[in-house]
Amino acid sequence: MANRDLQLNSGMKCAKYMLIIVSFMFALTAILLIMVGTTIQTIFGDLSLFIDGHFASPPALLIAIGFILIAVATLGAYGAVKESVMVINLYGVCLFLVFILEVSAAIAAFVMQSQVRGMLVRTMHQALEQYDSDPYVQAGVDLMQSELQCCGVDQPEDWKDNYGPNKNLTLGSDDVVVPNSCCGKLGQDFDETYQVTCEVTFDYGCFRKMNFIVSQSAMLIATGATTVAFVQLLGVLCAFMLAKTLRRNKSLREARRWQLQQSLGVLISGGKMAPPQNSAVTGYQQLENGDQGTHEPYTYTPQSPSVN
Repeated sequence: MANRDLQLNSGMKCAKYMLIIVSFMFALTAILLIMVGTTIQTIFGDLSLFIDGHFASPPALLIAIGFILIAVATLGAYGAVKESVMVINLYGVCLFLVFILEVSAAIAAFVMQSQVRGMLVRTMHQALEQYDSDPYVQAGVDLMQSELQCCGVDQPEDWKDNYGPNKNLTLGSDDVVVPNSCCGKLGQDFDETYQVTCEVTFDYGCFRKMNFIVSQSAMLIATGATTVAFVQLLGVLCAFMLAKTLRRNKSLREARRWQLQQSLGVLISGGKMAPPQNSAVTGYQQLENGDQGTHEPYTYTPQSPSVN
């Protein structure tokens, strides 16, 4: 029986520590999700002029999932320490809800990735058309071109019909005037009016780099959420299995305790334990009050033949 109790205690400790380790791993995963979501949200914020508003939803959802997952992981660790079957079952249900959120984020990211190309073609051409009239658009386009080291949408010649100095002029492709943000190297014309001139112009348009950044960000959200979702599903199954193990071990432990009490004849009353009066533990049988003095003393007669 001692070996069985030892096995039960070992099983309880194994299940407890396993759930604590799984919860700790989920907490680390949650921190990673928050970091990825925050980084992508920052990138989309810097390029918000060219990105539609609904594209900000998947990274925001990823950040929210991370914080929720930290709370759920804490709940799982608490349930493991307290060996509470109810808390561990609640932990499994919460993990399943987080799994649904992660699948939703992954689906939204996959849909978003298919819309990136068309969105960028539309927004980038609109930005070039509004460059001269809107200071906000001008600042956004200059930031994109200087940071990504590119010029125009597909090529620098895109500025020929959209930039003020080029309008009403007949210019060749090599004579197109571009904004200073398209210049890799600036110089000054000291012979005339000390104007800043562009000595080296970026040769490639910005669409290719923009498409790569936004598409890869969407792909990172989709693949990250999908991977964590499947790991989360395994966590759900693990949580319910551990809860079942804890419930069974607790039931077996209580059954062993009850069996031990019954075998020893222990009665629990008022919080104290005392052996019964007519128990083999006391070594004698108490007589009733009415029977005292009415019985003759017993005479011991050996049944076996005496040995002479």
